Amino acid sequence: MNFQQLRILRETVRCNFNLTEVANVLFTSQSGVSKHIKDLEDELGVEIFQRKGKRLLGLTKPGVELLKVVERVLLDTKNIKHIAEQFSSSDQGQLTVATTHTQARYALPQIVSQFRKAFPKVHLVLHQGSPTEIAAMLLSGDADIGIATEALQEEADLVSFPYYTWSHAVIVPSGHALQQVKKLTLEAVADFPIITYHQGFTGRGRIDAVFAKARLSPDIVMSALDADVIKTYVELELGVGIIAAMAFDAERDRGLVLLDGAHLFEANTARIALRRGHYLRGYAYRFIELCSAPLDEAVVREGLLQQRGLEDFQI
Repeated sequence: MNFQQLRILRETVRCNFNLTEVANVLFTSQSGVSKHIKDLEDELGVEIFQRKGKRLLGLTKPGVELLKVVERVLLDTKNIKHIAEQFSSSDQGQLTVATTHTQARYALPQIVSQFRKAFPKVHLVLHQGSPTEIAAMLLSGDADIGIATEALQEEADLVSFPYYTWSHAVIVPSGHALQQVKKLTLEAVADFPIITYHQGFTGRGRIDAVFAKARLSPDIVMSALDADVIKTYVELELGVGIIAAMAFDAERDRGLVLLDGAHLFEANTARIALRRGHYLRGYAYRFIELCSAPLDEAVVREGLLQQRGLEDFQI
């Protein structure tokens, strides 16, 4: 048994059992991949993959159990390298933060600026994606820290911490009829075409739930991944917008008006998530603490050791 065989097992699952793709990812040949798989199965004495002819269809029951161990072994292998780097060059390296556009654009700029001043030799990678993609990057070890509102609490191998709470608001073009409504209601908003976030992003699920609970069927004419796009089309008077309140800047968005919607929509909580068992360099803990002072290294380490999420942790 060797590390190449373990990598091939993991990548075969990631590549949906397409051995040609596995070979490309690992810079080897398809025949080499097939031989490694056969050698591993022969050594273990069990079939790891379900087959139809020469095609791999999925994992067998032993394969499912084996994959869990392989993921841990490969993660710890990467951790060994990170530990060595921590003690040989504590202020150098790379930190990958996976987050959504909303967090990268509105919540993190000051944090990133402070971090860069404190650790100028650390290469900071901000990878933007959907909450589901962020969770996947954490689980695979491709990201050190994940920040999002959705999805991060759903994975047993992730530990998440509350970062900050935020609410949705309604935006309209200056002079819009909704500005005359003394206290905004869902019914009043639903009278107009609506532009808001795409499914799975920035609290969209809670927006839908609020309208459904009120038995309203809003006309959502457009959806987008980020607030900047939503604001662009609201300015063109194609509809009223529902965005994260923090995404509105009175100076920058002069053609728009923000209407308070805190009483209409439930509050949302952005969370910082980490992969259980993933070794973090000292500067990673510092990045988290810059995001939220109560989340110092001791608190985060304690959270990572717990066997459940920190639902009772309050900031």
